[in-house]
Amino acid sequence: YDVVENSDVYKAVAQKDHRSIMNVTFNLASSELDPKFGEEANAAGLVGLKGHRAVGGFRASIYNALPLESVQVLVDVMKALV
Repeated sequence: YDVVENSDVYKAVAQKDHRSIMNVTFNLASSELDPKFGEEANAAGLVGLKGHRAVGGFRASIYNALPLESVQVLVDVMKALV
């Protein structure tokens, strides 16, 4: 959520006190950036980031079994778009 909160490119879906620590949900400031983010994420090996069908955006599931290095890849991809 640090990248989401400290960027004009990303917008959190859930209010701060209702956020999941396991599923990070976010939208991009412009839906025109969605395809670019999706392409960059896929190129980095990140899959399944599509958000909820009713809300849209993106959802990163970062469960306990996910290595910290994978989360760092997501952060790197997000920061590269900024």
